[in-house]
Amino acid sequence: HASPGIYARAFLDGRVSEQQLDNFRQESGGNGLPSYPHPRRLPWLWEFPTVSMGLGPLSAIYQARFNRYLQNRNIKDTANSHVWAFLGDGEMDEPESTAALALASREQLDNLTFVINCNLQRLDGPVRANFRVVQELEAQFRGAGWNVIKSLWGSAWDELFQLDTTGALVRRLREVPDAQFQTYATRDVAYIRQHFFGANAELVQLAGVLSDAKIAECFHSSRGGHEPRKVYAAYKAALEHKGAPTVILAQTVKGYTLGAGFESKNANHQMKKLTIDEFKDMRDLLGLPIPDSAFADGVVPYGHPGADSPEVRYLNERRAALGGPAPARKVHHVALPAPAERSFAPLLKGSGKQEMATTMAFVRLVKDLMRDKETGKRWVPIVPDEARTFGMESLFPSAGIYSPLGQTYEPVDRDQLMYYKEAKDGQILNEGITEAGAMADFIAACTSYATHGEPMIPFYIFYSMFGWQRTADQMWQLADQLGKGFIVGATAGRTTLTGEGLQHADGHSHLIASTNPASLNYDPAFAYEIAVIVKDGLRRMYGEKPEDVFYYLTVYNEPKVQPAMPEGVEEGILKGLYRFNEASSLESAPAADAPKIQLMASGTAIHWALEAQQLLAADWNVAADVWSATSWGELRREALECDEALLRGEVRTPYVTRALEGVTSPVLAVSDWMRQVPDQISQWVEQDWTSLGTDGFGLSDTREGARRHFGVDAQSIVVAALAQLARRGEVPASAIKEARERYGL
Repeated sequence: HASPGIYARAFLDGRVSEQQLDNFRQESGGNGLPSYPHPRRLPWLWEFPTVSMGLGPLSAIYQARFNRYLQNRNIKDTANSHVWAFLGDGEMDEPESTAALALASREQLDNLTFVINCNLQRLDGPVRANFRVVQELEAQFRGAGWNVIKSLWGSAWDELFQLDTTGALVRRLREVPDAQFQTYATRDVAYIRQHFFGANAELVQLAGVLSDAKIAECFHSSRGGHEPRKVYAAYKAALEHKGAPTVILAQTVKGYTLGAGFESKNANHQMKKLTIDEFKDMRDLLGLPIPDSAFADGVVPYGHPGADSPEVRYLNERRAALGGPAPARKVHHVALPAPAERSFAPLLKGSGKQEMATTMAFVRLVKDLMRDKETGKRWVPIVPDEARTFGMESLFPSAGIYSPLGQTYEPVDRDQLMYYKEAKDGQILNEGITEAGAMADFIAACTSYATHGEPMIPFYIFYSMFGWQRTADQMWQLADQLGKGFIVGATAGRTTLTGEGLQHADGHSHLIASTNPASLNYDPAFAYEIAVIVKDGLRRMYGEKPEDVFYYLTVYNEPKVQPAMPEGVEEGILKGLYRFNEASSLESAPAADAPKIQLMASGTAIHWALEAQQLLAADWNVAADVWSATSWGELRREALECDEALLRGEVRTPYVTRALEGVTSPVLAVSDWMRQVPDQISQWVEQDWTSLGTDGFGLSDTREGARRHFGVDAQSIVVAALAQLARRGEVPASAIKEARERYGL
């Protein structure tokens, strides 16, 4: 909401032109200014878009904390870096605004300052109508261990406080609710004398020596947050305080200098325009050198004293002394070398006879990548208190859990190989049970390449149900901020995490993820697919030509034998689809003229499809090819690009259409997700299309029971395939009933 003011300052600095100001909120032409600040549209200016209210305070805390993380791990000297968060009193009602106050205090983040603009109003009315928000915030922050500085009253009040020898004025200010004080700012002096000073004889006596002009100045406009000297004093005190973060509570008047029609009015958020006379009044109040003739045509002019004026020279000199204009986003690209191939080799060659879940495969890959001499230190594992669930405890003693205090105690499991090790230079960020905090960590790490010129490679791993569903707002913030990294939804799928029921059974995170244009979403079935995707992700995000994207991978906790990577499948893995197993490769392959069908599966569902392939061949003489669909989302993204190209006169065929070229048999898609996930690509599949999925709430059961319930197990796939072929007249309709009875469906 403050972006117009920042643009105005950038205009004075010469960084924004009149033409760009004219194009405020008109971005499609390529030379406009976004109303909400974010680097995706203005990458040289904005650094930290905060999207929804509440995410700014949370992000600021974890940014300050990540700065210390870089310092303590000897990656970047951030000792002189200070994080400022400019917030509103109404915003502090968002749970995220105050969720991490204790963390900031606990880790002694004196490199952090909150500045809360206490104008006592939110959009519809008072923030605390019957109460006092400043006192509430002061108590909250002091209780959390923060240093609290208040800049409430302007210098006009100094005389009143000097005259208040009995403390009556201070007591009265403490008892007046915020909504009433807001009213004083809009009423005449007679009203203030009666309703404020008339509360007791001491105040009546005090008011008797005050002029009407003094009372009007105090109650209408004199606030600490409007006076440069008081603000400077507060900022200086904040920077000098050591050992704890600081919050500055600065009281202001909403609509200050906009005139009586705007100041302190409940409806001022909806008041979009000033009249010419109101503009002139504001000009006079602020002393702007704009003549009346500039308003002659009814258009409000831009006010600029000139690039060589004393005012602009002073502004530029001060910013130069402070390190340059602000805000400013300066990216000095540092390409990271590709990790050694040996890190990926174990996943590419398969697991032999040993079973391994894809969650474990991913953790093993990251563990090997963290040993890489060139890039290993740049990996940032982030987990919200589920590391043991995902088999990551082996990282505890080797990488260490970050703690600015180190380890001041002897852990209960110190005599064990994989003991709980905290260290000042620890690499793992184990955040406890806070997905929002872990995401804020992730954003700070994902944007370190721009903030600090130090590209970090974070991976944030979580129960897939509690990622996008819980913190999709922050994923959007990550996209706005051009962050890069890996988000990993572990224990994924609606039927694969057994026993947890509908609370944990994720069958839709890929749908939510598909709404984020910067998120590249993959649902790998095999360990080698993970290796190929991660390797290419490192190239795309951290290579010579980095892209402003991040990755979402879903991995499963169902142990399976992991095959070696077949030849020539890398392109299909990355694009989202390749043929994994043809019917002709089966030991008991169907006859050459047998009915055919294509089974398309993602993630753990490929194992159901492979079993169905065997049943179709053995029981029904149907030839089924099995395809691995590593990314329904990337298939759709590329197909949409082809559609857009067609409107420009370019003829491009979507990859999914080309991959199935020459196939005359129908396609049956299956996954551990809602049917809408694979259905994303159906309009570009020229063959007959049917899908199976796990629509509805999850339930507690065995994997086999849950899959039978949703109709996605191998036997259900067989029945669906026969039904699809029966509609085409390629198998008798009676086969459907016969199959249901045979398999007990």
